[in-house]
Parts: sequence; C-alpha cells; structure tokens
Amino acid sequence: MDLLLMLLLTLAAGGAGGFIFVLLKIPNGLRFGALLGAALLQVFFGTAWVPSQTKYMVQVIAGALIGCSMEKSDLRRLPWLIKPTAILIGTYLILTLSMGALVHAISPLDWVTSLMSVVPGGITDIPIIAADMGADTPKVALVQLSRYILGVTLFPPMIQAFDNVMAKKAKDSGDVSPAGAGEMMREKSRVNSFAALACTLAVGSAAGFAGYLTRIPAGTFLFSSIGVLVLKLKFDFAHISPGVKKIAILMSGCYIGSLITMEDVRGFGLMALPVLIVLCGYTINCFVSGRIISKTCGFNRKDSMLATTPAGASDIALNSADLGVINTDIIAMHVFRALFSVAVFPQIINALLLVLP
Repeated sequence: MDLLLMLLLTLAAGGAGGFIFVLLKIPNGLRFGALLGAALLQVFFGTAWVPSQTKYMVQVIAGALIGCSMEKSDLRRLPWLIKPTAILIGTYLILTLSMGALVHAISPLDWVTSLMSVVPGGITDIPIIAADMGADTPKVALVQLSRYILGVTLFPPMIQAFDNVMAKKAKDSGDVSPAGAGEMMREKSRVNSFAALACTLAVGSAAGFAGYLTRIPAGTFLFSSIGVLVLKLKFDFAHISPGVKKIAILMSGCYIGSLITMEDVRGFGLMALPVLIVLCGYTINCFVSGRIISKTCGFNRKDSMLATTPAGASDIALNSADLGVINTDIIAMHVFRALFSVAVFPQIINALLLVLP
C-alpha cells in the first residue's frame, strides 16, 4: 500500500478515535483516542504508518509548550518555591531510579525501557523521547498511560478522603500554610498573536535542530524548551495556539499507536506487574513526599499531596479547583517538575546506561 495512503488512513483512524474520546469527555481524550485508533488499525490491518520524522516535530512543539508554560511570576516566586520543588524533584528522581531498577529486575524489559516507563513526565513527551533513546515505545506508553490515569482519576478522591479522615482525628493539626503561601496569583502572559506563534515555532525549530545535531538524548526537546523559555521570559513573545497543540497531540498519538503490533498486545499481559509497581510507588510517594513538604515547607496536607500527584499541570489545576484548593504555587511546582522530568531525567538515565550491564 502507498505510504501516503497509509498515513492518511492512520490520521483518519487516530482523528476519529480522538474525536470520539473528546465527545465522551474522557480526560486527554484526543491523545488517548488517537493512540487507540492508530493502534487498532495497525493491530488488525497492519496498515498504520507515520514517518519517523514525526518524533522531531512533536519534540519541538512539546519543548515549545514547556517553554511557554513558564511565567515571569513563577520566577518571582522562586525563592519560596525552591525548597518544596527541590524536595518534589528529588523524591521523584529517587522514585524513578528505584522503581526502574525494580521493574527491570522482575520483568523482561531492558534498562532504558524500564527507566523511561517510570519517568514522571508528560504522556506525550516521554514515549516520544523514549523512542529516540531506543526504548520499547509501546510498553513505555502503556505504563505512562496507567500512571496518568491514576493521577487524574484516583488521586483527587483519595486525597480528599484522606484529608477528611485526618481532619476528623485532629481539627486543629497545625498543618496549615503560613500567611501568604500561594496567595500570589500566577500572572499569565496575554501574548497570543500569529506573529508570536510563528516566532515561537521558528525559535523552537532552530533550537531543536541544534539539539538534534548534538546527538544528546532528547536533545531536540531540551534545546527547543530552552530556546522558547528564553524567548518567553526575556521578550515575552512566545505562544503556542491550541490548534498547533492539538496537531502535535494527534500526531504523537498516531505515531505511538502505529508502533503497537499484535505481538505487543499479546505481551501486554507481562506488563501487569510493572504497572502495579509503578502505581503503588506513586501512591506511596504521594503520602511520603507530601508529608515531607507539608512539615518542612508550610503547605497544608491537601496542597502538599496535590503537589506530588503524578499528573500534568493543567490536570492539577482542574483537580485543585474541584477540591477547593486555590494555591497557584502547586501549578508552578508541576511546571518545574515537568521541565526537569523531560529535560534532565533522560540525561541522567542516559548517563546511567553507560555503566549499567
């Protein structure tokens, strides 16, 4: 079959899946639906295909999105955020390395797949970066998807229930944020012009290409995010439109889905234990690191646990509102966490791979 026709069929299948999931109001429905639609096409008909260059495009746009997500107000809050963010990133790094080692020990997954499966980054970014590093992308995507679903569906009610139980035991626990904690609102940039979009894509593409030439793992993403971050904070002229973001999500979902074969589906049963380890690890981390942040940084119990929830910044913002939490520092912390997870963690993992058997 002609490659162009296969590409069109893949985009049609992914687009249809994404559209249906969005209509059903499934969180991140476009991403999940696109992945599922392309995967079904590949598994049953073997006709899904997306060019490998898609990885470069998605990494450029994902890097630009991370760069655009940072605000100048986040930098002004940095003195207050350094300590809790350092604890958050430090515990996530320890968790990533320990869970990755455990997954590798009890499963047939190689080191790079095991470690990248548990990185607390975006479910779009990490599988694409993992593919760039030679990991088994479908298995990375499966574990990342499980982690994300846990973060957006089970964690909010779990945190609320736990907070209610603890509040009943001690109405005055003393676990309250100090005056002024989280009261400074994030001042979001209002730049959203086509010129800013074009400039952002140009800077992200140029920086991403420079990163690609370095051959650094995830170099495209890393350099793109840094380039756009400088554009945003120095000139306040960075913007990614929702349409461009949706295109990147659709292409990413279709690309990952096109890599899933019937053999992968048959092998997913072997992933039950790794997925269980990851879910348990992140749940324990929410309680442990949440308590550390609560006791040492002045966050109340609910805020600190939301800060350690394994989901994206936008998802946390929605969950916070649902739980009656108004603390924009949590969102800023997740932005920093996402930046470190997708830009720094892969470099650490790559360095470890040089010495691991």
